[in-house]
Amino acid sequence: MLYLLLKFLHLIGASVLLGTGAGIAFFMLLAHRTGRAATIAAIARIVVVADFLFTATAVVLQPVTGIALAWHVGYSLREGWILLSLLLYAITGAFWLPVVWMQMEMRRLAEVASKSEQPLPKRYYRLFRLWFAFGFPAFGAVLAIFWLMIARPAIEW
Repeated sequence: MLYLLLKFLHLIGASVLLGTGAGIAFFMLLAHRTGRAATIAAIARIVVVADFLFTATAVVLQPVTGIALAWHVGYSLREGWILLSLLLYAITGAFWLPVVWMQMEMRRLAEVASKSEQPLPKRYYRLFRLWFAFGFPAFGAVLAIFWLMIARPAIEW
């Protein structure tokens, strides 16, 4: 019973990370494409809340459920696929943390532009390009982790 609970929580957390990440990227991209500061500000407000509410929660719980699941099943945390998963998880976090800050800053810049009825500043566009670029390695790492969890390949270190 404990195994099923841990596996369930781990799968839900992984799904939340993947799904929320993809959803946030989709909505931010669509808002950006409008070029309207008010739209970007409104969507960015929602995205920042979603990132803190869903993504941050899953980020904290994933290693807890993953380690508990590995111990329960009897896997060594030194298994190659687990170590690689943890490395990719750290890479994901290294790209995600700046993205959260960028989203908050883009939201702020869009709010200021909207309230003052000014165009979005150049800084917003620079941040958006960085935000967009940071998404690829983070999302790719999450997909790779999914594959590692499913395939559990024999990887020697």
